[in-house]
Amino acid sequence: MQINYKIIKKNLIIDFNGELDHHTASDIRKQVDELYSEKMLHNIILDLDNLNFMDSSGIGLIMGRYKTVSQNGGKVCLINANNRIQKILKMSGILKIVHVYDNLNEALDNI
Repeated sequence: MQINYKIIKKNLIIDFNGELDHHTASDIRKQVDELYSEKMLHNIILDLDNLNFMDSSGIGLIMGRYKTVSQNGGKVCLINANNRIQKILKMSGILKIVHVYDNLNEALDNI
């Protein structure tokens, strides 16, 4: 799993490349939480364009960041989710609490 981070204003954009599973989720969770708090950010945008696979650990990662960000008055949103990932997200029920946008500009305009 390769992760790229970008900050635009008070938004943390996380670009996943590879598989988000129980092997990678814990380290990513720590990295994201540290960066989010150190930089005093407001929102998190997860770019799922290059995500090949996600299991329940990935759902847990999203849910945990949602809780943290919500407590700070921010939002978590997802962009570029392919059909396979959207199916997993829909089955998990996570789409009831986070928005999915087609691209980064759309997410930034609506966050």
